[in-house]
Amino acid sequence: MVESTIFWLLFLSFSPLLHNVTAAAAVVEDDIRCLRGLKDSLTDPNGNLNSWNFLNYSMGFICKFIGVDCWNDSENRVIGLTLASMDLSGQLPDAFKYCSSMITLDLSGNSFYGPIPSEICSWVPFLVSLDLSNNSFSGSIPAELGNCTYLNKLMLNNNKLSGNIPPEISRLTRLKVLSLANNNLSGSIPPFSGLSDFEFGGNRHLCRGPLTKCG
Repeated sequence: MVESTIFWLLFLSFSPLLHNVTAAAAVVEDDIRCLRGLKDSLTDPNGNLNSWNFLNYSMGFICKFIGVDCWNDSENRVIGLTLASMDLSGQLPDAFKYCSSMITLDLSGNSFYGPIPSEICSWVPFLVSLDLSNNSFSGSIPAELGNCTYLNKLMLNNNKLSGNIPPEISRLTRLKVLSLANNNLSGSIPPFSGLSDFEFGGNRHLCRGPLTKCG
């Protein structure tokens, strides 16, 4: 009876610690799931992602992957992903929802296509820099990008985006760098404040201000 009581006292004492360890392990597993899902969804003709080997689960192993930056090299938590100009193609998968601690994403200069997912800011809520330029994204710019409240840099130039510029983007208070050049955008440019670098050219049916004749 005494031994049983001691066992349960010890169990209750260590339960919070075990819970924290389990939760931390789940976060690490999420980032691995994110990269695995991304690799599986993409066409990679040049084998640039061959280094993404998920057979080795050593400490910080994903931090050695090409294009992957970690918060700490000794743990598997992604802070940034830079896969620019690698001839990759595909649509943006929902696997990104498992990279929730990522703050920079650069997929520029590839052949990504399809719409920009409206959920991207809920998948990666702490994005500071998003570069999807020089791809083949189509459809409208999702108004939900206005939910990326930490966004400082947004590059969507040289795609096939159409429709209006959502006014929600103009309300991003931290946004400093914006390029929407060379798309098929139309309508008036919303009033932006605080931009230090911006590009809107190359959109034939885009105009500035409500009193300007569009097109």
